[in-house]
Amino acid sequence: MADVVREREGVPVLECDPDGPPIATVDDAVELVGSVFLGARVAAVPVRRLDERFFALGTRFAGEVMQKFVNYRLRLAVVGDISAHLASSAALRALVAESNRSDHVWFVPDFAALDDRLRATAPR
Repeated sequence: MADVVREREGVPVLECDPDGPPIATVDDAVELVGSVFLGARVAAVPVRRLDERFFALGTRFAGEVMQKFVNYRLRLAVVGDISAHLASSAALRALVAESNRSDHVWFVPDFAALDDRLRATAPR
């Protein structure tokens, strides 16, 4: 399966293929932002597409990736189980909690949870 744009809860979402190329550099993140601009408002990225450095906050890679989405007023949804990463990092737990309170970057366990978030943030 290739990356594909699908409407979820009335929002065009770029659903990234779990087997697609890794997001391992800031340039990879910029390329992803460009792909989102081709017709989506949200990038749904499976956890396994993200380089392990994304979850090691000392590398600052997560911050750089997240900032790209914020700068372009796009949403990034990290989709999948990150419990092992959370168990080993209080800083990551804090980042995830803070991000999930915002409107630009979400960490969700699955697409059903993403749909819930999209529904909750839909204009009324």
